[in-house]
Amino acid sequence: MVHTSKSWLSTALLPALLLPALALAEEAAAPPPTLNSGDTAWMLTATALVLFMTLPGLALFYGGMVRAKNTLSIFMQCFAITAVVTVLWSLYGYSLAFSDGGENNAWIGGMSKAFLAGIKGDSLNGTIPETVFLTFQLTFAIITPALIIGAFAERMKFSAMLLFMAGWVTLVYFPICHWVWGGGWMMNMGVLDYAGGTVVHVNAGIAGLVTAVVLGKRKGFPHVAMPPHSLPLTVMGAGMLWVGWFGFNAGSAVAANGAAGMAMVVTQLATAMAALAWMFMEWLAHGKPSALGLTTGAVAGLVAITPASGFVGPMGALALGGVAGVVCFIGATTLKRKMGYDDSLDAFGVHGIGGIIGAMLTGVFASPGLGGIGFSKELDMAGQIWVQGVSVASTGIYCAIVSYILLKVIDGLMGLRVDEESESTGLDIALHGERGYNY
Repeated sequence: MVHTSKSWLSTALLPALLLPALALAEEAAAPPPTLNSGDTAWMLTATALVLFMTLPGLALFYGGMVRAKNTLSIFMQCFAITAVVTVLWSLYGYSLAFSDGGENNAWIGGMSKAFLAGIKGDSLNGTIPETVFLTFQLTFAIITPALIIGAFAERMKFSAMLLFMAGWVTLVYFPICHWVWGGGWMMNMGVLDYAGGTVVHVNAGIAGLVTAVVLGKRKGFPHVAMPPHSLPLTVMGAGMLWVGWFGFNAGSAVAANGAAGMAMVVTQLATAMAALAWMFMEWLAHGKPSALGLTTGAVAGLVAITPASGFVGPMGALALGGVAGVVCFIGATTLKRKMGYDDSLDAFGVHGIGGIIGAMLTGVFASPGLGGIGFSKELDMAGQIWVQGVSVASTGIYCAIVSYILLKVIDGLMGLRVDEESESTGLDIALHGERGYNY
């Protein structure tokens, strides 16, 4: 009888005793990640496209919109930001954004990958080399602070700009990137941000608005006319942004697959609809459609579809683009005039407002009933919209507070703004001793 009880007990406990061994066997049997050459080739291309958006795309887009005496300063700022952010990303930015932060992982990554430690040629992130993944993410870190330039163009010291951008990417971009994409609290909450509605555009737009307010208006604004000096440069830059954005959105699939294909389609549709919506709004309001309006509307559509590009269907993209074109037109014209701030090139009006629209409407058009792929973490539409709203508000508040503190500290240390004589002469000569044009 005792022998029978022991046998029964052994039989009952045997599965529990074998579970750890079975788990280890399954883990050992699971195939290790392998490099996919198709995915890698696409991500190499997407990385180059996103860098192309800043250099030369954004440089031309912004450079054409300022007065001729400040053109070179825009190009200098774009190039300098590219260099500064690249170095900081390799030293600690990539690690803070994408490594495990231990107990603090909800808020910031750790330093295990500082100085790109442990990253070798054969290191993988999914099916692509980690070197490609980190460089792809670097291009996002570069363009985000570069977008802020549009808000303070023609009046900030180059030295102050460098210090502000170094501090801003460190204290604002790297943490928020971790919150959304690196395993932080927004990712765990279920936020949908495919390619940077909050991380890139709301972030840059809010920082731009704060910077414009702290710096104050340009000399003569709004009574002195300050038209773009070269609309062909701006149109050319906008075209480069449109093309490069396919790397931005479709590249965020991190694979050459159907998700990348759909992201490309919806990016094209939303951009086209927003460009037309802005153009027709301007046509109705002012009697003529302008090249500047058409291209700015296209950028507004690109911004708005960014967070939604992996989650919405074609008809949702058209609707989202139409809303973005109309609302951003109102924000970049009526709102700025009524509130009286000098956002030189409409960084907030396009990127801030467009990013908010895109982030919030992602919570609507991700619905399977509207052609989307569904919501996150078994949320319904109301729940997803709430999560999107929390992410937008949190990003905006954190960015605004830290940006304001940074600007005030730098202003106290070295001053933010050029003197009146330098502003009148133009930043090209005053700060760089060169001219954009020598006729």
